[in-house]
Amino acid sequence: MSAVLEAPKWDMAVVFPSLESREFKAEFDAVISEIGDLEQFFDKNEVASGNPFAKAFPDRFDEVVRKWNSFHERMRPLNAYVYSFVTTDSRNALALAKQSELQIQQARIRDLATRLTAWTGRQPIDQLLASSSEAKEHEYAVRKAQEESRHLMSAAEEALSSQMALTGSVAWGKLHGNISSQIEFPLEVKGRTEVLPMSAVRNLAYEGERQVRKAAYEAELASWKQNEVSLAASLNGVKGEVATLSAKRGWQSPLDEALFRANIDRQTLDAMMAAAREAFPEFRKYLQAKARALDPGAKDLPWYDLFAPYGGEGRTWRFDEAADFVTEQFSTYSKKMGDFAARTFRERWTDASPSPGKRDGAFCMGLRKDESRILMNFKPAFGSVSTLAHELGHAYHNLCLAERTHIQRMTPMTLAETASIFCETIVRQAGLKQGTEQEQVAILEASLQGSCQTVVDITSRFLFESAVFEKRKQRELSADEFCEVMLDAQEQTYGDGLDPNKRHPYMWAVKPHYYSSHSFYNFPYMFGLLFALGLYKRFQQDPDSFRAGYDQLLSSTGLSEAADLGLKFDIDIHDIGFWRGSLDTIRGDIKRFVDLVDGVKAN
Repeated sequence: MSAVLEAPKWDMAVVFPSLESREFKAEFDAVISEIGDLEQFFDKNEVASGNPFAKAFPDRFDEVVRKWNSFHERMRPLNAYVYSFVTTDSRNALALAKQSELQIQQARIRDLATRLTAWTGRQPIDQLLASSSEAKEHEYAVRKAQEESRHLMSAAEEALSSQMALTGSVAWGKLHGNISSQIEFPLEVKGRTEVLPMSAVRNLAYEGERQVRKAAYEAELASWKQNEVSLAASLNGVKGEVATLSAKRGWQSPLDEALFRANIDRQTLDAMMAAAREAFPEFRKYLQAKARALDPGAKDLPWYDLFAPYGGEGRTWRFDEAADFVTEQFSTYSKKMGDFAARTFRERWTDASPSPGKRDGAFCMGLRKDESRILMNFKPAFGSVSTLAHELGHAYHNLCLAERTHIQRMTPMTLAETASIFCETIVRQAGLKQGTEQEQVAILEASLQGSCQTVVDITSRFLFESAVFEKRKQRELSADEFCEVMLDAQEQTYGDGLDPNKRHPYMWAVKPHYYSSHSFYNFPYMFGLLFALGLYKRFQQDPDSFRAGYDQLLSSTGLSEAADLGLKFDIDIHDIGFWRGSLDTIRGDIKRFVDLVDGVKAN
C-alpha cells in the first residue's frame, strides 16, 4: 500500500454521527431558530436604529456582545461539520444541500453583523469604552467598527447586498469549486492509463519523471481550456460585484478595503512589495540553476519543472513517519507544542488522502474551542511534511486563541500565517540538519519552491488581480484576456527564470482565492512568510525570551494592528529594512542551492 493510501481521513463523528443523524438535524434546526431569536433581540434593543447614547446603553451593549459571541461559538462547529463533507466530496448531494441552506442563513448573520457595526460606530467611543465592560474587552474591534461604519451603505442596501450575494459571488465561487473539483480525465502515468481528478493530476507536478510532469501539465491546461467559459463568467461575476460594492461603500479601491481587513496600511504593503521586487533577480537565479540541474543545456525552467524534485526524489515519507517527525520537532520548541501535535494525530484531525471530488490544496479550520481540522493531499515527499507542519501551525494558533471570544479571535490573514510559517520553519531547519546530503538538497530545494511561490508567484497573483479590477471597470473580460493578463503578470515576476513558452496562463482558473468576495487573497501570504522569518530570527537570538511572549502574540492577533504587535518583538513593518532582512534568509538559501548545483555540474 502506498504512503498516500495510508494517509488518514479526519474524524468528524465526534461532532455528529452523520449528516443524516437525529443529532445533526436537531442542532441544525436549533441554530437556525437561534438566528431568528437573535434578530428579534437586535430589534428589541434597537441595534443599528441610530439611538443616542443613553444611561442604559452600556448594559444593552454588553448583553448584545455576549449573545453575539455565544451564538458564533455554537455556529462554528456546525459550519465546519458541513464544510468537511463538501470539501472532501463535492458530489455529496446532502452536504451541498445543507451548505446551501447555511449560506442562506449566513446572509441573515451578515446582516446582523452589519447592524452591529453600524450601531457601534454611531456611539461616542470614549463614553462607550469608559462605561461598557464588553466594549473595553473588545476595544480594538470597537475602534475598527467605528472606522468600518463610515464605509457602510444604508441598512436596506446592506441587507439587500447580503441576500444578493447568494446568487452572486457566493454562487460564482461555488460554481468554481464544483467545476474544479469534479474535473476528471484519463492520463497515462508510467505506462498505465488512469482516470484522475484534477487534484491528483496537479499532484503529479511533484513526480520525479519529467515526462509524467509534462503530460500532467499539458492535460491540465487542456482541461482548464475546456472549462474556461464557465470559469471566466464566474471570475467576472465575483470581481464585478466586489468592485461595485467597494465603490458604493466609499473605499478608494478594493485594495484599500483589503488592507483595512488585513490590519496593515499602504506604507507596509509598499515596503514589503519593494523588497520583494529587489529579490526577484535572486529568485530567477534559483530557477535558472534548477533548470540547469534538471537539464544541463537549459537556460530557464518550464512550468512543469517548477515543483520537480531535485537531487533524486529524496526520502519517501509515509504519513505516520511525517507525523512522528513533526511531533518530534515541535517538541524541540516546547513541550506544549509537541504534545499538541501528538494530540491532533491521536484524535485524527487530518484528512490527508487525495480522492475523487476532494478539493485541491490545504487548509486548517477551527472546529470547537481549541480543536481544528486539517485538509491536505499528502504526497510521500518532504514537501508534504512541510505542508503538514504549516497547517498544524494554524491549529496551534487556534489553540492559543481558544480562550478568546469570537470577536477577539477575528485574525486577519496577514497574521493568520504567522504560526504556520513559524512551525514550517522549525521542521525545515530540522530536516536540513538531520538529513543526508541528498536529503538536505531536496529539502532546501523544496523550501525554495515554497519561498518562490510565496514571494514571486504571490506577487504575480497580486499584479493579476490589480489589473483585472482595473480592466473590469470598463467591461467583462474573456478567458483569453484573463490568460493574457496572467501571462503578463508572470513575465513581470518570473521573468527570464521561466521558459516564456511554457508558463501557466490558467492560474486564474486554478486558485479558488480569486473567486471570493474577499479580494486580494494573496499579499497576506507573503506578509506571513516574511514576518514569521523575522520572528524566527528573534527566536534564534534569544529562545527563552521569545517563548515567553510568542503564545501571547498568537493569542493577540485579533486585538491589535500588525504594526503594534511587531513592535513587541522590535520589528518595524514600515521599514523596508525589516523585509530585506527576512528576504536575506531566503537569499542565503538560494546561494547555497546555486553553489550546490554548479558544484555538481563542475564535477
